[in-house]
Amino acid sequence: MLPSSTINIIGSGTSIQGDIVCEGDIRIDGQVNGLVSTKAKIVVGPEGDITGDLICQSADILGKVTGIIKVEELLFLKGNAHVKGDVYTAHFEMEPTAKFNGRCYMGDEQPEETHKHGRSVLTEAEAE
Repeated sequence: MLPSSTINIIGSGTSIQGDIVCEGDIRIDGQVNGLVSTKAKIVVGPEGDITGDLICQSADILGKVTGIIKVEELLFLKGNAHVKGDVYTAHFEMEPTAKFNGRCYMGDEQPEETHKHGRSVLTEAEAE
């Protein structure tokens, strides 16, 4: 008897409107418009397209992600990955063919910005 697997797969051609919350690994080869959160690993395949935030332990991204990415351990942008948004991670690795547009915060460093009406503004201390 094979051990039970906790791998979730969103296949190519599948489109999800809404949040995905799971405990195990997840691979996304389709489209997701919403939050993707797991206590394990997220893999975004070459055809994967996510518009929304990612929260996970580790992530391999080969497709497109537009949103904030929070990774506890290693974030790896591979192949023709295209990430647009801020990244919070302990470790960051990126292949030369991948594209990343955003800010990267590593370790315990937190941004010193606040948001008003959906726009980022400097804190009063930075403005002085």
